[in-house]
Amino acid sequence: MDPGRLLDACAFPPPGAAAALAVSGGPDSVGLALLALEAGLAVTLHHVDHHARPDSSDDARFVAALGERLGVAVVVYDVSVPAGASFEARARAARREVLPAGALTGHTMDDLAETVLLNVLRGAGLDGLSPMVGDPTKPLLGVRRAALAAYVADRGVEARHDPTNLDPRYRRNRIRHEVLPLLESVAERDVVPLLARLARLAREDRGWLEDLAEADRGRALGDPDVGELRGWPRARLARWLRVRLAHADELGEVHPPSEAEVDRAIGVVDGRVVATELSGGRRLARRARHLALEDRSTTLTDHG
Repeated sequence: MDPGRLLDACAFPPPGAAAALAVSGGPDSVGLALLALEAGLAVTLHHVDHHARPDSSDDARFVAALGERLGVAVVVYDVSVPAGASFEARARAARREVLPAGALTGHTMDDLAETVLLNVLRGAGLDGLSPMVGDPTKPLLGVRRAALAAYVADRGVEARHDPTNLDPRYRRNRIRHEVLPLLESVAERDVVPLLARLARLAREDRGWLEDLAEADRGRALGDPDVGELRGWPRARLARWLRVRLAHADELGEVHPPSEAEVDRAIGVVDGRVVATELSGGRRLARRARHLALEDRSTTLTDHG
């Protein structure tokens, strides 16, 4: 596998830039490390040991040995994420807490396609159809997973393989091993590039909408009079409300309101109802012709 061809598909910082890399030990993150060095970056490998499997410490030792082989520094973070419900979300939260801000990850075009389908199943709109695109921490979105694995093997590195990536209890695995092959059979072609193209086009449209909504960005929930809001096109109002009514869960994951919640919020704006309940124990109400977001007993000030 010619590394030059793979590098052409990457979006790395310029040569000489310092880069923290999140390296699990799997083929994707190992490929990230090898390509980052090919690109001339000054890299440090960062590995998070979640203790999710009995042999997870072997992954940490593998990454340490890889760093020694490549002549780069390695930092290992020891965290505990017990198995159970919402494991993936809890593991992401644990990684966010310890990894350096802006750490590069080995997400590939295949990961992008899987995430688009996952978001479709969640009922996502335009934002959910364009995940990761344009994110500088995801330099490998133009690279296919199989090509990256072949490159790692050609370099003589036997990467680690996480058996949980085959576990059908995780929805992403079913997307990867069942849904995508079925779609390819139906379409009689490789659908991953099609889904990646959809994400790029959706990101372009999303960027245009964000530019149109630039004047709305700094306006807090309680700033506009509801009379003004009623004059907005529904798409503008819904987009503004989705941002203002998003909330973070206990793991730090930010969730936009559901379509039903946005519809009910628009009902508050229109005057069909005085208030409506939202997820997270919140209540959106109309107070003196302005919107107010309250918890169970206290009005919260939204700063936009």
